[in-house]
Amino acid sequence: MALLELKNISRHYTLGTETVKALQSVTLSINKGEYIALMGPSGSGKSTLMNVIGCLDTPTEGTYTLNGKEVSKMTENELAEIRNKEIGFIFQTFNLIPRSTALDNVALPLVYAGFGKAERNILAEKALANVGLSDRIKHRPNELSGGQRQRVAVARALVNTPSIILADEPTGNLDSKTSEEIMVLFHEIHKQGNTIILVTHEEDIARHAHRIVRLKDGLVESDSLNESVTLAASVN
Repeated sequence: MALLELKNISRHYTLGTETVKALQSVTLSINKGEYIALMGPSGSGKSTLMNVIGCLDTPTEGTYTLNGKEVSKMTENELAEIRNKEIGFIFQTFNLIPRSTALDNVALPLVYAGFGKAERNILAEKALANVGLSDRIKHRPNELSGGQRQRVAVARALVNTPSIILADEPTGNLDSKTSEEIMVLFHEIHKQGNTIILVTHEEDIARHAHRIVRLKDGLVESDSLNESVTLAASVN
């Protein structure tokens, strides 16, 4: 069974007298352990699709099933619970709390999940160790480089052992060398069995994924395996 399944998903917005069809009858199935890039130019619908997958938005039409639960008809409270339990978010702008340490930023999802402080700190320290930041747990965001901030954001996304890692332009604010380091980290996270959905408009970032879904005008234009990556994996 697919980890997540979108069937005939449409999302329409009303702007004044105009109806904007951001998504038009999108059908997509993603299995556990896949590494997928969602691509498309501005206005293609990729951000709207990411918001639907991340339970940040609900479709106008169609059904969305995540881990056997139909989330397309859930209430706001139910969606918030799904977001916290099932989805780890990584954003272009890091979205870290400036006055909090790396440890406290990473532990934040565990606060909402009801973990006690001692257990939160143990899990957050482990997550930071997994991204190579054991020596930065007491540092605040302004004391970290851009790459280190994004590693903190990755650790925060992983700390709750979610079903999906959803990354929105995760290298958009990083230089090319740091971007490559973050993509190596994503490769390691994927090797550990995590499902990654990467939203990007950059071909050199998308090439790290094993499957590339391209959108245009709210429609899936193509959905294909990234042969260079799958071939390299089979050789190794």
